[in-house]
Amino acid sequence: MDRNFVIVRGGGDIATGTVLKLHNCGFLVLVLETGSPAAIRRNVSFSEAVYTGSQTVEGVRISFADDIEHAVRLLERDGAAVLVDPAGESIWKLKPFAVIDGIMAKRNLGTRIDMAPVTVAMGPGFTAGKDVQAVIETKRGHSLGRIIWEGEAAPNTGIPGNIGGFTSERVIHSPAAGVMRNIKGITESVTAGDIIAYVDTEDGAVPVTASISGILRGLIYDGYEVTKGFKIADIDPRVDERENCFTVSDKARCIAGGVLEALLTIGRKIP
Repeated sequence: MDRNFVIVRGGGDIATGTVLKLHNCGFLVLVLETGSPAAIRRNVSFSEAVYTGSQTVEGVRISFADDIEHAVRLLERDGAAVLVDPAGESIWKLKPFAVIDGIMAKRNLGTRIDMAPVTVAMGPGFTAGKDVQAVIETKRGHSLGRIIWEGEAAPNTGIPGNIGGFTSERVIHSPAAGVMRNIKGITESVTAGDIIAYVDTEDGAVPVTASISGILRGLIYDGYEVTKGFKIADIDPRVDERENCFTVSDKARCIAGGVLEALLTIGRKIP
């Protein structure tokens, strides 16, 4: 068993903060994703490698693996890889030292405490001591990033964090079910009311408009099939902070610190 080998379930922007930290600390990291990731902040999500073949975040490039054998070769070469394996079947075959659930689904999609010597999960939907050994708080505030050894994280409020005085207003949800056709791109400036995309439905194209003015910080992948109400975009009202589109958020970094601490705390107790 390689004590430096970690599998992270999920490659969205929050999980990417943890992947980046673990990789930079010398861990071998395999990211497990679905075949059609729904990340919004795609510039800072390693899940984007599923679509593009590789993704670079803050100078760290991670490539997409065609299968488990390819993933092992990439781990040996680069120290990291992304593999499509939503069910986590590779976990049982590769036997990592730690499994980190960063899917952020607000519910447990199959992570078990017996999957590895160390098991950690981010956010609500998990009970520490039952589903995993430790849960990391993901709700913004005083306890963000705190390790929970017994019990659960705070329940999901459904209200995005406050940025520039905006919360729910800065997040855009699909007005209809259909296929995304993006007009604007991440990092572009938008004005409230601008059309940033269309949802192509059986009855025609439904426009998606900017809810506020600012920088388009996140936009779901072009061609993604969405349901009505699905989260599809994120606007940052701070127009002078365009560089934030290319860096891991403060929230993701804080959670990553909690994950690393939990991993090392549990790990040092294992012979």
